[in-house]
Amino acid sequence: MKQTFASVLVNGLLIGLAFVSLFPLLWMLSVSFMNAGEASSLPPPVLPQSPTLANYRELFERGGMLRYLMNSLLLAATVTLISLLFNAMAGYAFAKLQFAGQQRLFKALIGTLVIPGQVAMMPLFLLLKHMGLVNTYGGVIVPAMAGIFGIFLVRQYALSIPDELLEAARVDGAGEFRIFVSIIVPLLSPILASLGIFTFLGCWNDFMWPLIVLTDSSLHTLPVALASLSREHVQDSEMMMAGSVVTVLPVLLVFLALQKYYIRGLLVGSVKG
Repeated sequence: MKQTFASVLVNGLLIGLAFVSLFPLLWMLSVSFMNAGEASSLPPPVLPQSPTLANYRELFERGGMLRYLMNSLLLAATVTLISLLFNAMAGYAFAKLQFAGQQRLFKALIGTLVIPGQVAMMPLFLLLKHMGLVNTYGGVIVPAMAGIFGIFLVRQYALSIPDELLEAARVDGAGEFRIFVSIIVPLLSPILASLGIFTFLGCWNDFMWPLIVLTDSSLHTLPVALASLSREHVQDSEMMMAGSVVTVLPVLLVFLALQKYYIRGLLVGSVKG
């Protein structure tokens, strides 16, 4: 009886917390289908009186939301693929290859994790300006080609790969590139899946750096475009909620579709680490 009561109490609290966490998202979705000015009434309505798609039509027909959606998709996919490649190679090198200054270099990289990213924005912007990458997608992609956290994550996972497996491949005549492609990448796939989700979500939701480096409005990503749109339609809460739904929905679907790989990567990494 006590166990049943405790189970009901715990499950009830979890359901309540889940509802509190999801309610803002559900209300955002509801408001996006309301008519103009309906969400501003007091008390605020929970459900639309007469649902409409006018806000979404306004966004895509006049707000250019499709362009910004494709911009975000292109950047997030490109950054994810390139960063996974470089993080995997660097993490494997730090874990399994021997070279001069290996440990010192890795410790120096880890030490930079305590430095806020905002501190490096100005020198990074000036560097990209000299490289001619300001106001180009290269200015967004190049700084994200490899991340210290990603290198650390892959390196810690790669340490669990037996050295005997790599030595056997070398004895059989396999080169380092063949070993990396045929052996290392498949073994790293769980952690690469988790890192890929992290990277995709981080790039999709990034607001500050695209705002700084992309001055042409036609190159803006969804978060930047939504902020610009909010200044023009500051009183149009319904349209802003529709824009928020368009921004949140793709990454939410990506996470739900790939969550089993994400959880598997974290669990396998915790067991092997």
